[in-house]
Amino acid sequence: MLIAGIGNIFLGDDGFGPEVVRRLPRHPDPGVRAVDYGIRGMHLAYDLLDPWAALLLIDALPDRGAPGRIEVFGAEPEDTGAQLDAHAMSPDAVFAGVRALGGVLPPTVVIGCQVACVAEGIGLSAPVAAAVPEAVAAVGEVLAAFLPTAVSDGSPLPRATARQED
Repeated sequence: MLIAGIGNIFLGDDGFGPEVVRRLPRHPDPGVRAVDYGIRGMHLAYDLLDPWAALLLIDALPDRGAPGRIEVFGAEPEDTGAQLDAHAMSPDAVFAGVRALGGVLPPTVVIGCQVACVAEGIGLSAPVAAAVPEAVAAVGEVLAAFLPTAVSDGSPLPRATARQED
């Protein structure tokens, strides 16, 4: 399973994905790889040409509720109509890049956090920074739910769940 933290650390809360990956403990399974891709969308697209059982994207989410709200959901990469853009980092652009390169996308789960601010500046806002430990725990939950079934029966990844304590 490939765990990909994506986002621009120079745009405030957009750096959520890289921060979560930075805080992940090393996973003992050699088939699990966690990478901070930052804004290197084509690098992620090339890495997705390798056969992965699943992709776990960790990213900032706009317009999905209160800042700091964590959401875990299955993505449908085949449903996107994005065009290849070698300089874009959005998941749609990465998925288009993989398809343009002849690759097949693995089942994909997104762990996202509602942003408060993506203005220029380094550092997460208080609500998004407070959500990082919850996102780290969500990565562990997805791995625990997915890895045993991927080996035994090929069951699909968990579907959408929203998580936040109000």
